[in-house]
Amino acid sequence: MTLLRAREACMAEFRPMLHEHKLTEQQWRVLRVLMENEEITVTKLAREAVILPPSLSRILRGLISKGLVKKRAQRIDQRRAQVMMTAKGQRLFRAVAPHSSEIYRELEKRLGKQRLEELNGMLLDIEKDLADS
Repeated sequence: MTLLRAREACMAEFRPMLHEHKLTEQQWRVLRVLMENEEITVTKLAREAVILPPSLSRILRGLISKGLVKKRAQRIDQRRAQVMMTAKGQRLFRAVAPHSSEIYRELEKRLGKQRLEELNGMLLDIEKDLADS
């Protein structure tokens, strides 16, 4: 519960900015992953964005209908799809990213850089330890 409350407190800082750009948290996570990957499989996108595949299907439909991403079948295996951001999606990302970065900078000021780095390290350790078991 403590982790969930901390996540909620952090996300409360970002929600107004996302709402202003008509994006959900999950849509923003998808766009962030796509900005780092020219093309990515739906399976890998779900894993990287930490979104369950059935939810990702719904989210992708919305992003596709907004013209922010596109999906195409792989050449080798037509049942598997590749997802990529459109030019419109890239423009939106570039418009939103500075606002997101400013929120991160403000959180760093309020919480302390060293504290955030330590927290991030501990969370990565926990993730790895639990994945290994």
